[in-house]
Amino acid sequence: MRILVQRSLNSKVEVDNKVTGQIKKGLVLLVGFTAGDGEREIDYLIKKVLNLRIFEDENNIMNKSILEVGGEILSISQFTLYADTKKGNRPSYVRALNSIEAEKLYKLFNEKLSKHIKVETGVFGADMQVSICNDGPITIALESRDNNEGKRT
Repeated sequence: MRILVQRSLNSKVEVDNKVTGQIKKGLVLLVGFTAGDGEREIDYLIKKVLNLRIFEDENNIMNKSILEVGGEILSISQFTLYADTKKGNRPSYVRALNSIEAEKLYKLFNEKLSKHIKVETGVFGADMQVSICNDGPITIALESRDNNEGKRT
């Protein structure tokens, strides 16, 4: 499981010119799944996201989590996080989890995350237009496995 985290001042997602999710201060999460992902990876990355200290404290030091600043989350499904471009110029998505299983995990991820914080979403599998006002800019990649060995963390 991979999540690209972007600190945001305000962001929204639209499908067919209709806003399906919108946040003010918080985090935009681009979320992707691969074979072998499950509840363990979801729980691990939810804990990481909620406790990631990337918001400024009173001394302008990134020392506060989204929970401490009262932020919101915009969660977007993003199978292209598993694009492989090692051969040729056309990305291969064979490492991305099939859409049926990925949608189940994406829904579970958002349900579990919603128990802790306000979560807005896009529409799984839809053609979405995402507007992100990346604050900082701060963008952090999180992964539930070690990139080199494929071990779960």
